[in-house]
Amino acid sequence: MDSVLVLIAAPGSGAISANVIEMLRDFGGGQPRWLAEAEALEVPDFEARAGFVEALSVLPLDVNLVPVENRRKRLLIADMDSTMIEQECIDELGVMAGIGEPIKAITARAMRGELDFEGALKERVKLLKDLDVRVIDTILRERISYMPGGQTLIATMKAGGAHTALVSGGFTPFTARVAADLGFDENQANELIVVDGVLTGEVGHPILGQQAKLDALRRIASRLGIATADALAVGDGANDLAMLREAGMGVALHAKPQVQAEARFRVNHGDLTALLYLQGYAKAEFAG
Repeated sequence: MDSVLVLIAAPGSGAISANVIEMLRDFGGGQPRWLAEAEALEVPDFEARAGFVEALSVLPLDVNLVPVENRRKRLLIADMDSTMIEQECIDELGVMAGIGEPIKAITARAMRGELDFEGALKERVKLLKDLDVRVIDTILRERISYMPGGQTLIATMKAGGAHTALVSGGFTPFTARVAADLGFDENQANELIVVDGVLTGEVGHPILGQQAKLDALRRIASRLGIATADALAVGDGANDLAMLREAGMGVALHAKPQVQAEARFRVNHGDLTALLYLQGYAKAEFAG
């Protein structure tokens, strides 16, 4: 058995019903292994897989073909905005500055790959000039929410011996708090320049974008004495693509169309615990 087909239902949907199991048998699939009753299962790859997957397309299910070899990863490297948290931090800064819509529009284009990431980041940060730095604490306290399943993902992988890194094109005050709250081993992001308690409209260099995320994956893996094939990377935007391609398991999570088109693994219905199911963890093994 070289690969398994992993089915993951939207949380609470119970979409892996008796009808789906019967359909699996009709298409010649083998005996499934439940990872979580009605929520996630895996089955050895089979000849009529394409037809079965097409038949499932109307259901709230994520379906991925996962190689069995080296399936459980020893490094998790994760994007932050719209991945580990449900917001884009720079958009929230824009809201607090009274220019939310213009900044959101630039962010959306950058995440779709329509704009150069570095240039788009500089442009948005420039618009934040003179914003009181204390708004960051307000945003963290009142406007940031965590993507469901994140704490369980981190705790379970760490319990299995994995190292976890939060690597963001956002900003260090946000990654420091998010990493601490979720239990990441380390974090890195861009630095907002602050003078006399206000943002200067500048960002520190070098800017952490797509290449820097790839470099971080390679550097952390090398430091741990493992290959990038031993890593799981997750993200949603165009600046995540390089690390998603390089990692042994690169997962596009509720991602932009370009990212979904290029990523090998996609999660559109599940939460962050889907990354555990992809690695073959059963729900009974979850930590945290």
